[in-house]
Amino acid sequence: MTHASPSKETAVYTHGHHESVLRSHAWRTAANSAAYLLPELTPGLDVLDVGCGPGTITADLAALVAPGRVTAVDAAPDVLAKAAAVAAERGLGNVEFAVADVHALDFPDDSFDVVHAHQVLQHVGDPVQALREMRRVCRPGGVVAARDSDYGVFAWYPELPLLDEWSRLYRKVARHNGGEPDAGRRLLSWARAAGFTEITATAGNWCFATEEERAWWSGLWADRTVASVYAELAVSSGHTTAERLAAISEGWREWGRSEDAWFMVPHGEILCRVSSSENSN
Repeated sequence: MTHASPSKETAVYTHGHHESVLRSHAWRTAANSAAYLLPELTPGLDVLDVGCGPGTITADLAALVAPGRVTAVDAAPDVLAKAAAVAAERGLGNVEFAVADVHALDFPDDSFDVVHAHQVLQHVGDPVQALREMRRVCRPGGVVAARDSDYGVFAWYPELPLLDEWSRLYRKVARHNGGEPDAGRRLLSWARAAGFTEITATAGNWCFATEEERAWWSGLWADRTVASVYAELAVSSGHTTAERLAAISEGWREWGRSEDAWFMVPHGEILCRVSSSENSN
């Protein structure tokens, strides 16, 4: 299949790369964020990790497939330096990093055995085109794997009105920026539209319920609500005010102080097997 001039990314990354955002991303591991993919990974495979962020999942993938190689790409050059530092700290010599747009990957057809994206498709302008590109660079017999949360079915207790306001506001801002915050439920549909025919669709979740987890989750969202790119975009787009964001931030801290607090983040997952007929279209 030839590389046909796909559209460039049009969505704005809603979260940005504030410390409170990277605090969340750096918590992620292959075990807690890519368990559905792990049975497919064996030593010697070549992996493309799309939207790698600070590289904690990337490093786990690299350790699992060594001596195979992992290529980690992200749209933000600054965060790639953090990812490279994580790989270096773990002594992983089988990882390389590059800036890339998932809508137009700068790799030849059939370059990788596994192409993986975690929490990426919810933020791109054209997730179907992104999946087509991920399929194009995946070898026949390989797999394309994607996992995205679904903000519309996040669940929490106690049910504070300020967190209800946060949920409505976040989804409005994300869609204003060109993304789809309820991506998890759409992954199967997007994969079918991208031309995949052998798709395993599953679901997973994160749950934050211990005192330490509550403090961490509430703290990062309290900070993100007032100090990140998301906060700037929420105000500049006219969806809210700095005063409301401050109130929502305090709502997060109030939730985190409750001994009964519980939060679930559901995810959709797809594992798409690439056949030779798909990559000849």
